[in-house]
Amino acid sequence: MGRIIGGLGSPHAPSIGALIDKGDWDSPDWKKLMDGYKPMQAWLSDRKPDAAILIYNDHVTSFFFDTYPTFALSIAAEHRIADEGFGPRPLAPIPGNSEFAWHVAHSLVDDEFDITLCHDMPLDHGALTPASALWPDRSQPWPCPILPIAVNVLQFPVPSPRRLWRLGQALRRAVESYPGDFDVVVLGTGGLSHQLHGERFGYKNYEWDMEFLDLLESDPEKLASLRLQDFIDRGGAEGSEVIMWLAMRGALSPLVRCVHRNYHGPLHTGFAQVIYEEIAHV
Repeated sequence: MGRIIGGLGSPHAPSIGALIDKGDWDSPDWKKLMDGYKPMQAWLSDRKPDAAILIYNDHVTSFFFDTYPTFALSIAAEHRIADEGFGPRPLAPIPGNSEFAWHVAHSLVDDEFDITLCHDMPLDHGALTPASALWPDRSQPWPCPILPIAVNVLQFPVPSPRRLWRLGQALRRAVESYPGDFDVVVLGTGGLSHQLHGERFGYKNYEWDMEFLDLLESDPEKLASLRLQDFIDRGGAEGSEVIMWLAMRGALSPLVRCVHRNYHGPLHTGFAQVIYEEIAHV
């Protein structure tokens, strides 16, 4: 059967992608964050997952506010690089795995997640930033097909933290019902505390970011029990997107081993990176 071998968390800010495209991994202001990807790159290179499920949000690129799905899953064999207004990033299209994606789609619907299915879902920085940071070697084809799941964290009503937690649990059931020897890593994306508009523009909460990372590892149920408003109050309006990390954590076992944790807070956003390993596979 399929198995989940670990979960990774990463920011998805477009500024990180711009640094990668320029080859500026040693920028003094960003070095702590960029260095934080090296253990993640090594982990993925060592584990060689057969697929990655990537939980992200589309930034009004493939979806618009007139039709913005709560959850959207791509069953495409290949994902185009979206043009976000400055031309597509210089990346090769990212491969999918349609057979695995269809299996996950059927499993999620059977599990009462009425998910939107996309045969063509160009990816914006929400997915491309972490993908290009985790697999940066452009001289080689992408080593791992990606199954992207877009989550609405922009337009109310936004799904609750508990709903994202349950999505992760449903994804685990989907993976474990997939036939054959098939290793999957789950990627949660998004910035920690930040707010980019209104009276609290520039808000950042280091204490909450540390509490979130602690609870995500050791007591994720406590995070899942919070309201979305609690995430907004503590981490800023845009910082509530971190509920997508709960889907990653919900796909893992109750007990995990954190083998990497990094935090960097330049400008107005808290950025973090983690690697959680399944205890059974350590």
